[in-house]
Amino acid sequence: MVIKMKKYNFTILIEKDEDGVLVGSVPALKGCYTQANTMEELIPRIKEVIRLCLDVEEKDVVLNQFIGVQQLEVTI
Repeated sequence: MVIKMKKYNFTILIEKDEDGVLVGSVPALKGCYTQANTMEELIPRIKEVIRLCLDVEEKDVVLNQFIGVQQLEVTI
């Protein structure tokens, strides 16, 4: 019996927090994020957390088309 694996392409947002820690999040999966000190640590961690999130909500995944990211300054 052959098990067919599904493949997904996710957009990952990576930010650096005030302490210099990288935070990776997956907008298409609620609560799907992780952190690491380097990109080399972050990528395998985000892949693992994606697998865990898909175990929970695979039926609810909505893959939007990535358009871009805009940084916006707001003065109040």
